[in-house]
Amino acid sequence: MRIMNSKEQLVAAIDIGTTKIVAIVGRSDGNGGIEILGLSNTPSTGVKRGVVLNIEETVKAIKTTVDDLEERTGLVLSDVFVGIAGRHIKSKMARGYITRDSHETEIDINDIRRLTADMYKLPIDVGEEILHVIPQTYIVDNESGISNPVGICGKRLEANFHIVIGQIASARNTERCINRAGMNLMSLVLEPLASSEAVLTDEEKEAGVVLVDIGGGTTDVAIYYDNVIRHTAVIPFGGNMVTQDIREGCSILQKQAEDLKVKFGYAIGDIAPENKVVSIPGIAGREPKEISFKNLAYIIQSRMEEILDAVNFEIQNSGFAEKLTAGVVITGGGAMLKNLPQLVKFKTAMDVRLGHPNVHISGKGKDEINQPMYATSVGLILKGMEYIDENRVVINIGERRAEPVARHAPQPHPQSQHQPQSQPQAQPAQEPAPAMVTEEFQEPRSQKSPGKRFTDKLKDLWDGIIDVTDEKLDDNNSNNN
Repeated sequence: MRIMNSKEQLVAAIDIGTTKIVAIVGRSDGNGGIEILGLSNTPSTGVKRGVVLNIEETVKAIKTTVDDLEERTGLVLSDVFVGIAGRHIKSKMARGYITRDSHETEIDINDIRRLTADMYKLPIDVGEEILHVIPQTYIVDNESGISNPVGICGKRLEANFHIVIGQIASARNTERCINRAGMNLMSLVLEPLASSEAVLTDEEKEAGVVLVDIGGGTTDVAIYYDNVIRHTAVIPFGGNMVTQDIREGCSILQKQAEDLKVKFGYAIGDIAPENKVVSIPGIAGREPKEISFKNLAYIIQSRMEEILDAVNFEIQNSGFAEKLTAGVVITGGGAMLKNLPQLVKFKTAMDVRLGHPNVHISGKGKDEINQPMYATSVGLILKGMEYIDENRVVINIGERRAEPVARHAPQPHPQSQHQPQSQPQAQPAQEPAPAMVTEEFQEPRSQKSPGKRFTDKLKDLWDGIIDVTDEKLDDNNSNNN
């Protein structure tokens, strides 16, 4: 098998979230970053709290967003990397060792791989499987604190490992969805690890940092110290719980509650405007309801404080609470709430910043993709490239034929990896980043049926609520905030 140059190797990933499913394609830019060639998303209806509960609905959503991405980029997705989360995810620490034949020979990468492979054989509960085995520090003949033992002589090689465990059924359901959508699952990646790769800097990982990825169904936590992952957790609460609270507290529809949260929500009630209200249309001709910004903010704050209390518990449980010099980085779609960084700082007593996946993104589409909601998606591309480098494999992803034979086209073989250089069709793969993204956000008119895209639905909802608030805001301003 030919080993492809990392610059020409394309990587595809799918982020199966509770609120949206994102398909993304990228490649290395040759400077340690990635160039995103295409991205598409669609609403997710078969996933709850990060776990696939309805395979048919999930497969349908995956096909929708993948077809859209293939149409935009001219590429056919075959091998993909996929994120996994959910309340079933847990982690633990473990130590393993191997005894080498001689203490006079140098430790090489094969010794490390053998030691790591042995950790996948650890006894775990029935119905569970080990998803990740992440080495932290090594010990060679009782000499501890070694970050990379390659080249050191020794007979006994030990290591401390961070073990990530998940339910077999959940992983298999995810894989089944990918296969039924016509693709092959290369690897499942824990979502907080992917998000960390996208938004955290090396300096933050060394100093000690907490990543908090607030998604629709879950909040993912990853703690780093000395450039090593120390703790991971998935909290089964996210932005959808906030929306549900608004729906019940204000007695309105789910879509109205989500729109209120996104456009008018504040994470701190005391900061919300005193005398502003938003008017919500009544159901079936009933009188509209007026909801004050401040009451809305207090509903949001109550649930966000509960989520942050769970985050604080994980921080304390990690044993590194006093060593996190770089503080907290929040990302994910739920991190976009107004004043949320201030609330996080108050609850954790640590410095806080909003994490964007711009640390590694290059190319024309950087600004459009540089949003917290895409942190996991971008991170999956980075983890995919890391997987390719470590395992020396070629990912099957190629160009679409000129004729619309679509998904009936055969799977590309290793020799088809030459196509991006030899075929004139390669040119669209150079430009699609800006074109793809701007269409997603600026051109709701497409060849697809109306209402099919996630952003189209949001735009329709926002337009409806804007029409109402134009007439009902107390200060007679334009309400566009």
